[in-house]
Amino acid sequence: MAAVVRLQSDWDQELRKNEGEAWLSCKSPGKSTLYGSLTCQGLSADGIPEIRASEGFVVSEVAKKSLLVSCPRENASTKFLAPYTAFCRIHQKSITCLDISSGGGLGVSTSADGTMKIWQAANGEIRRHLEGHVYDVNCCRFFPSGIVVLSGGMDAQLKIWSAEDASCVATFQGHKAGILDTAIVDRGRNVVSSSRDGTARLWDCGRSTCLGVVADCGSPVNGIALGEADNSLNLGSPEKIPSEREIGTEGKLLLLAREDRKLQGVGLQSRQPVFLFIGSDAFNCCTFLSGFYLLAGTQDGKIYQLDVRNTKAPVQIIHRSGAPVFSLLPYKDGFLASQGDGTCFIVQQDLDHIIELTGPDCDPVYKMATWEKQIYTCCRDGTVRRYQLSDL
Repeated sequence: MAAVVRLQSDWDQELRKNEGEAWLSCKSPGKSTLYGSLTCQGLSADGIPEIRASEGFVVSEVAKKSLLVSCPRENASTKFLAPYTAFCRIHQKSITCLDISSGGGLGVSTSADGTMKIWQAANGEIRRHLEGHVYDVNCCRFFPSGIVVLSGGMDAQLKIWSAEDASCVATFQGHKAGILDTAIVDRGRNVVSSSRDGTARLWDCGRSTCLGVVADCGSPVNGIALGEADNSLNLGSPEKIPSEREIGTEGKLLLLAREDRKLQGVGLQSRQPVFLFIGSDAFNCCTFLSGFYLLAGTQDGKIYQLDVRNTKAPVQIIHRSGAPVFSLLPYKDGFLASQGDGTCFIVQQDLDHIIELTGPDCDPVYKMATWEKQIYTCCRDGTVRRYQLSDL
């Protein structure tokens, strides 16, 4: 674990007040934590706070919504980015999943209050209520068209919705337990789902039928990701000729983040195992960085980067805290991660510092979505936050 710099979650409000103060710390494994504070010494003419750091810390860049803080003793630097806007009225309780449409205009989210809603991404104004699942809705995402939504729930049903009139246009049944994640194949004539029942299934949207079980793990599949595999990778051959209803499954690798500490790769068309990697704890989420690099996050806070051409040992393990990793997304030449202690951060290859998205006060950030230079997050505190990366 590298040294981690932490800052009070509402620093941007506190440091706009004269003599306002925000606490700060730098923790390095095996060493005592260095504690400090930042103090506002007034605002400049254009509203930028003038900030003094306590001993052991240096503030090198200050903008309205961002702050670059370093701890020279541990050679650690973090840029903290405050939310541009926060939407508190979309749901009443913890928000468990969200997605943003391909055009950036709409958001969809699910909550522990049992609701699933479509809203304006610009202002959080609610447009539609999607009603039809029994019990909780675990996952939701837009199809590439941006006007159709796919959801999966504890009722073991997958549903397709019109974002325009909130009608449920298809329901898929076949799983024996709650659905935990979904993936869309190409333009969306086929979709994949994963479930607590240990299976990942491929579905035909046009006929609402199951085209087959892609994997049967005997352990809940918490998260999946679908990607175009590098040509050098052998994805295996199907045992029988695929149905003509399978569209775009060739050359695709399906990642399965499993509860039994295993990360598995399966050829989507062949249904053949490609690799199996054993981690330190249950895998919660996974994503592709490229045709052969992938990331997976565990319940004990580790982010494994693997190369599918050789999964015997990880390329690297990133471990910033012991809190569960709930969500991972590729971003530019790096990635975004969110964890159960409220941290949400960006790692980029060409930056010598981490970018941390602040706001949640130790409440888990369950999911993130990006659109152009904006990042949306959803949190147990019932808030959707939007960050503007052009502020960097």
